[in-house]
Amino acid sequence: MRLLFEMDKQDYENCTHSFVRNSARSIIISNKKIAMIHSMKYDYYKFPGGGIESGEDPITAMIRETREEAGLVVKFETVKEYGYVHRIQRSDKDATECFVQDNYYYLCEAEKEIVAQCLDNYESKENYVLEFVDPQIVITKNRNVISSPYSPMMFEREARVIELLVSEGLLD
Repeated sequence: MRLLFEMDKQDYENCTHSFVRNSARSIIISNKKIAMIHSMKYDYYKFPGGGIESGEDPITAMIRETREEAGLVVKFETVKEYGYVHRIQRSDKDATECFVQDNYYYLCEAEKEIVAQCLDNYESKENYVLEFVDPQIVITKNRNVISSPYSPMMFEREARVIELLVSEGLLD
């Protein structure tokens, strides 16, 4: 899979160990709008998807997470690799820990029928809502998040992936 870009804060010189948490995300486009999860609590957007569990391959994780978070059922036969983003930075919680993450993105289509979300506790508290959104709204919103417990790199990552999709003519 091709590397889309790296996000490296180079702030981990004092780290003594690493925590790796890879993720897989779906890119579902319909009528020039993109399926995104909107956190109503913190007012940001993210691609449907999430962490890859032990022993799970990225495509299986993407399909599972997209169904859980968005209620979208991915059509397996439509899944195509898009690329990945490599992120590395000092942990927000432990100054001796380096956080490393590869975020795998897949272009795909979903069934027309949307099923019920199956959100975990923190996703429910954030009030995750599926929205098909104009790409520019996502970019603007994510670059102006005022308050959240997450690294701004997460919001910027999603904005930059959308900018690539637009520049490559996939979301124009």
